[in-house]
This record gives sequence, structure tokens and C-alpha cells, in this order.
Amino acid sequence: MGSFIGTQPGTSVVGELSSDTTPQLGGSLDVNGQDIVSVSNGNILLTPNGSGVVRIDGTTGIDLQSGSIGIKNGGSVSNIKLYCESSNAHYVQLQSPAHSAYSGNVTLTFPATTGNIVGTDANNVTQLPGGTAGITTAVSSSSNTTTLNLRLGDSFTTTLTENTTLAFSNPPSGTKLGCFIVKVKQDGTGGRTLAFPGTVDWAGGSAPDVSTGANDVDIFVFLTVDAGQNYYGITAGQDLG
Repeated sequence: MGSFIGTQPGTSVVGELSSDTTPQLGGSLDVNGQDIVSVSNGNILLTPNGSGVVRIDGTTGIDLQSGSIGIKNGGSVSNIKLYCESSNAHYVQLQSPAHSAYSGNVTLTFPATTGNIVGTDANNVTQLPGGTAGITTAVSSSSNTTTLNLRLGDSFTTTLTENTTLAFSNPPSGTKLGCFIVKVKQDGTGGRTLAFPGTVDWAGGSAPDVSTGANDVDIFVFLTVDAGQNYYGITAGQDLG
């Protein structure tokens, strides 16, 4: 059993901690350079009462509670360092912006799918892991309409299996640039027609006719800078089958 020694003027009290089911401290616990350990792979539980938190390193340290970690500081922005697997030689540091950059508290919500975080370099240029290759989204027509959801990417393919009209949804907001490529292919029968939205402005004022041969391929580029009120259409190539 573990024992403790308590002193008071003129006396010495020795007791067994394991026999006291509700031990209390009358002051701070000084471990005197020793560790607090468990045996038999046991957990060490720290359970504050009610809304209390586990506080490490004082009021400007780390607060731990169920479902939440708060990292405070004494005057420098808080950060978390994630070290590499080779002798902790390198780390990635996640840190808070400076106080002057805030206009309120910020919440970042991660996606529910596996992937990579896309960031910017020192010149605010977006850096894509693995290069600049994007995702191409295949789109099919439904009831003679082929809708391109611009939130899904900037490269689309569609195979014409019926006469259809293109439609664009979810363009970038405000004056942000939205630019995307569409590859249009005739099916093995060919002869299908493709109409474009009336909001597309083409060179010369007329929309092109798509190639009609079986398996013919046409490529078009579109861009908008006014939240999709107007698009500029460019024919990149036709009859490329």
C-alpha cells in the first residue's frame, strides 16, 4: 500500500492513501521531482467537477475538457507543432493569427472525406499537392438538359445521347473568376444537338454548332466574372474525334 507522512507542530502522522476513499489536499501537491504513474497499463483519470476543466500550466496554459482543447498563452500566439517520424527532426506548426487580424472568433470545419489541405505560399499563390491536375467530372443529360455544377470543379465531360441544352449552376460569387472546360462527345450514333445558355456571349454573337459525326469531340471554354449573369464562350477545338 502507498503511505503518506503528514506533519504538524510536535507531531508526525503516517497513514495509508489506499485506505482513504476521499483524500483531500490542504495545499498544492509537490511531486518532488517524481512521476505520477499507473500500474498494469491502467489509465490516469483527471475528472474535474461539473463545468471545471483540466488546466495545465496555469490560467494562460492549456484547458482540457470533454470535446474541447483550449490553448491559451502569456503574450504570443498559440500554436500546435506536429513532428515527423524521424527523431522529431521537423514539424508542421498550426497557429492562430495575431490579435490585430481578428474581427471575431473563427471556426474551421474539416470535410468528412479523406484528402489534403490546399494552402498558399508566401506570395498567396495556391499550391496543389501533386501538381495542378484537377478533377474531371462526367455529366449526363436528363430530360434534355445537361447541368454543370461548377462547385464540382473546372473540367467537365459529357457524351451526347440525346438532343440537350447546357445549364450552369453554382458559379463563383461576386466578381470572382469562374473558368471551366467542357469536353463534348457524340455517342456512337452521332447527330445529337447541343444548345448553350442564352447568357453565353460568343465571338461574332452566334453560338457554334457542335460536330455531329459519331464519336466526334468538341472542346469549349467558358468564364464568368459576375456570378454567372454572363459567360464568355470560346471554342477551343471541334471535330477532334
